[in-house]
Amino acid sequence: VIKCKAAVAWEAGKPLSLEEVEVAPPKAHEVRIKIVATAVCHTDAYTLSGADPEGCFPVILGHEGAGIVESVGEGVTKVKPGDTVIPLYIPQCGECKFCKNPKTNLCQKIRITQGKGLMPDGTSRFTCKGKQIYHFMGTSTFSEYTVVADISVAKIDAAAPLDKVCLLGCGISTGYGAAVNTAKVEPGSTCAVFGLGGVGLAVIMGCKIAGASRIIGIDLNKDKYAKAKEFGATECISPQDFKKPIQEVLVEMTDGGVDYSFECIGNVGVMRAALEACHKGWGVSVIVGVAAAGQEIATRPFQLVTGRTWKGTAFGGWKSIDNVPKLVTDYMSKKIKVDEFVTHTLPFDKINEAFELMHTGKSIRTVLKL
Repeated sequence: VIKCKAAVAWEAGKPLSLEEVEVAPPKAHEVRIKIVATAVCHTDAYTLSGADPEGCFPVILGHEGAGIVESVGEGVTKVKPGDTVIPLYIPQCGECKFCKNPKTNLCQKIRITQGKGLMPDGTSRFTCKGKQIYHFMGTSTFSEYTVVADISVAKIDAAAPLDKVCLLGCGISTGYGAAVNTAKVEPGSTCAVFGLGGVGLAVIMGCKIAGASRIIGIDLNKDKYAKAKEFGATECISPQDFKKPIQEVLVEMTDGGVDYSFECIGNVGVMRAALEACHKGWGVSVIVGVAAAGQEIATRPFQLVTGRTWKGTAFGGWKSIDNVPKLVTDYMSKKIKVDEFVTHTLPFDKINEAFELMHTGKSIRTVLKL
């Protein structure tokens, strides 16, 4: 058993508390990882807020991390102690019907236990002050040491800087993949990206790499425009600057609508606007943002009858174990940006400050060094 520091969420809506926790050794087909760096994502804040129906407390949050394998349980063959790894919230077992189907990346092998905050055998590896602490998204990176299933870990290039590539564990991969895998953006196309946070910027990067000729960023916060243009946005607009609905503005700006639109917020009203901003006959809208539990989307069916397509994506459609190492390689060879997403770097004990920076819109990504 390892004793180490972790940020524990004892209850919903309260700041995280730095505690000494005990991390049990890995059981069969499990891996214990020393986390070197972790970032804070809106999904962590969503669960902490209490709005997540799958949220269990007390819990160790965090799902954008990177580290070094400390030990492995019996039967683990893909990684060994000393390997550099990224924990994966969407695993890849290679055996379930989802893994065998090239159309999806949604491995279901450990879905049920993961959703309950437990390891595949139905128990937790974390205790604190004599209490069991739940896992989060199968990763729990807000801890100096964590235990994950062996199908939830990708071995990456040992030379990669972990305080940067940790972002490939969620946000960057999600946005980039939404453009190149889910939408399959084509050269010369026109794109609209709603929400210019980390995921939205990654979508813009993906659209640019795919050869889009016009990329319109949409956000209420104009402080985000300069960064969006740095990533490849050709123009940025705010819905507040117009009298008419933003979808009408975009249809006028683009001679009938955009070829591809992306919702990177999690707002069902914006999801509708994103679909309706698409061009009749071929426009595709991708939902990337996660809306609150119980919310529903609406549009008139005629929007779809007349040739628009509405899609969604999780982790950018990447089959995780196969592709995260490749994404790291693409970063190392400068094909994709990662460093530019990191606006703040803080020591781990300033984790609540990282959440504050995110809520105020001052940061794109804050990386915590453990």
